[in-house]
Amino acid sequence: MLTGVDYFVVIAYIIGMLLLGLYFKRFVDSSEDYFLGGRSLPFWAIGMSIVVSDIGALDFVGVSGQAYRYGVSVGNFDWVGSVPAMLLAAFIFIPYFWRGGMYTIPEYLGKRYNLSVRTIASLTWILFFALDLGVLFWSSAVLLNVLLGWTIWSSILITAGVVGLYTYFGGITAVIMTDVVQMVIMFVGGAALVYLSLDAVGGWDNLVDKVYNMGPEYREHFHIIQPSDTKSPFPWTGILFGLTFVMSNAYMIGNQSIVQRCLTAKNEWHAKASMILASALKMAIPVLVLFPGLMAIVVHPGLADGDQALPMMIKTILPPGLVGLMFAAFFAGLMSSVDSLLNSTATLFTKDIYEPFIKKDGDDDHYLKVGKLTTLVLLLIGVATAPISSGFPGIYVAIQTFMSFFQGPLFAILLLGIFWKKSTPLGGLSALVIGIGSAILMHIFKGQFFHIEDPFLFISWWSFLVGFVVNVVVSLMTRPHTKEHLKGLVYDPKILSTSKEI
Repeated sequence: MLTGVDYFVVIAYIIGMLLLGLYFKRFVDSSEDYFLGGRSLPFWAIGMSIVVSDIGALDFVGVSGQAYRYGVSVGNFDWVGSVPAMLLAAFIFIPYFWRGGMYTIPEYLGKRYNLSVRTIASLTWILFFALDLGVLFWSSAVLLNVLLGWTIWSSILITAGVVGLYTYFGGITAVIMTDVVQMVIMFVGGAALVYLSLDAVGGWDNLVDKVYNMGPEYREHFHIIQPSDTKSPFPWTGILFGLTFVMSNAYMIGNQSIVQRCLTAKNEWHAKASMILASALKMAIPVLVLFPGLMAIVVHPGLADGDQALPMMIKTILPPGLVGLMFAAFFAGLMSSVDSLLNSTATLFTKDIYEPFIKKDGDDDHYLKVGKLTTLVLLLIGVATAPISSGFPGIYVAIQTFMSFFQGPLFAILLLGIFWKKSTPLGGLSALVIGIGSAILMHIFKGQFFHIEDPFLFISWWSFLVGFVVNVVVSLMTRPHTKEHLKGLVYDPKILSTSKEI
């Protein structure tokens, strides 16, 4: 249970974030301010925001839970599953998105292919973000249930109320600048928990010995590379093909909540530098979110739900005051992830769905109101979908499974779209529809195709190949866009060499 000093720390943090978010409300005068911060933000703030929006409540609870179940191999999702993709995004894709004045990634796909591709891609991300919000709310409920004894639903509703109030008043500028503070809190709180947990188990060597002696099923917990026949969801084949080649690139290059931050940069140099800084900061993330779950194997053996590993470690390891700080760190991650998804989804709906199909000639103030209203509706959807993640063996697997349905095909059309001039509108549309369909079928019949329970990495890989091949075959049989149409939309080293300075 939290002590008086812990409650003081948590309440002071929540009030501070609300006041900070309300302060930046004064800078929101247009829809561009709300969605892109007037394209005026510096790289250091954007880079820190990228990290904290990607690593939030889901990772604190979910990754620790996966480490409790399967060991350090889950760290690949940050070490090899983020950094290479972020550098590729920084030097190739981000400059094109920023120079094109894009609001959304589907907007680029619409210009590169056609309106149908833009619409399907946008609707796919909107659906995913709505489900992702539910997962985030569920992860918050898991922590609150363990630490405070609150019921799952009361925890979800309280979290949604607090975060919803903060998010509604803050545009992307408020989101990014509060993220800067939240990242500092997350790093300090996470580092404190890792240090004290390591001390509680008697150091690293003692931890390794104790885990090894707990039985043969724990022998792979310290293997960063898992064999192809492992029972965990992270075999090396899936990590290499599904994660490194497909899911990580699709996430860092095609994820609206990540790339939208780069689009707020004051110039192209800052846009690229923000992603490079974020890639460096990401290297420290597994240490903060993975190790507590690993050490919980010794401190709290036999937990029925691995996602309780982090809450139990916070409850038993941290002294008064630091529990409140870690609680604030958790809320920092949760608030950053939620406000990121809400703002990005509102951008997708307003710019890709509402403006093209519902009201084309609305004034800017109208679109600003639509974006804010969408934020509130999405908050309610997130609450309603929260229980879905309880049907998966861990929060982290739930979200990765959702992403495997569409990330492969989306990355295929992004990759061919920017590097292959002959990729046609019909090729991109066919690849997207058939690729997503193949991913869904593979998930439904996964028992007949794969030997592990949650093969989301393999589904991502094979659906990417399906989308890639379909795009190539259909494009070779149909008419591509003209060279004039493709100018500024496909890769050209001469364009990238003229990047603006600071």
